[in-house]
Amino acid sequence: MGHLNVEIKARCDNHEAIRKILLERGADYIGLDHQVDTYFKAPRGRLKLREGNIENFLIFYERENQEGPKQSNVITHRYNGEQSLKEMLTRMFGVLVVVDKKREIYFIDNVKFHIDVVQGLGNFVEIEAIDRDGTIGRDTLYEQCQQYLKLFQIAKKDLLAMSYSDMLLLQKGF
Repeated sequence: MGHLNVEIKARCDNHEAIRKILLERGADYIGLDHQVDTYFKAPRGRLKLREGNIENFLIFYERENQEGPKQSNVITHRYNGEQSLKEMLTRMFGVLVVVDKKREIYFIDNVKFHIDVVQGLGNFVEIEAIDRDGTIGRDTLYEQCQQYLKLFQIAKKDLLAMSYSDMLLLQKGF
């Protein structure tokens, strides 16, 4: 199933302040997920297999690397843990990089929030405004991201253009 996302990723060393704001706003806390994202060497876009205790998906997405709100076109498929799929993708494409993170997941309406601790990279927050059925629109998604960016008082210097996978690859000299 495909959908439209507008998302922001930023460095964040004050997870407690973000948690407090989210809970004051009545956010639904989904839980703490230990996620291992295996990125494959896809010929276009990004292809990753997410293995977690809450979220398990095969995810294909296309997105520009830019700071601040960015649009992603996403297709997801629920993954039930069968190792044959992971083995097939590994043999077919090869593994590009593995991202290991602890992720707190919250929702307010159609906006998903991640408070992340990424192994080898540090602490982050993500704001992901989601339009699953085409009824919200890109402009509203951008406005929602901007609203939470201001509410969380995220400084421009903390905004990230790259994905965690790109950051890890850069660390490794790729």
